[in-house]
Amino acid sequence: MIGFFEHQYLSYKKNHLSNLIALAKADGHLHTDEEKMLYKLGAKYGLKDRQIASLISSEKKNELQIPDTHDQKMNQLYDLVIMVYADGVVEESEVEFCEDLMEQFGFRKDIVRWMIDMFDKGNPPTPEAWEELKYEGKKYIK
Repeated sequence: MIGFFEHQYLSYKKNHLSNLIALAKADGHLHTDEEKMLYKLGAKYGLKDRQIASLISSEKKNELQIPDTHDQKMNQLYDLVIMVYADGVVEESEVEFCEDLMEQFGFRKDIVRWMIDMFDKGNPPTPEAWEELKYEGKKYIK
């Protein structure tokens, strides 16, 4: 039997991945490299392949989910920028999607460009550097 908190955490992980799927599909199609990245990121959060496949193939319109904490919001942004670079092409529609989402998260839009600059052509900051950068992101809160 799954406990309440386990269920809440599973919901968070699925919501997190659903936001990434919405980004990947924002340009009207899911590129093979984007799909591979979705599986990689889903596995990072402990989701099983069948759970990831179900989320990707769902015909249900993805409702964007807003994380509860600053850390969760910043981790979502981190993974969104990874998705932006997944197919090797930074599309303006993907950047705009991220900007709109960050506004819904309570950030200024320019946090997205700041993060893209941090990734330096698809190379994300190290996990250690990311822990420090998450707190720098607070300066972008509206």
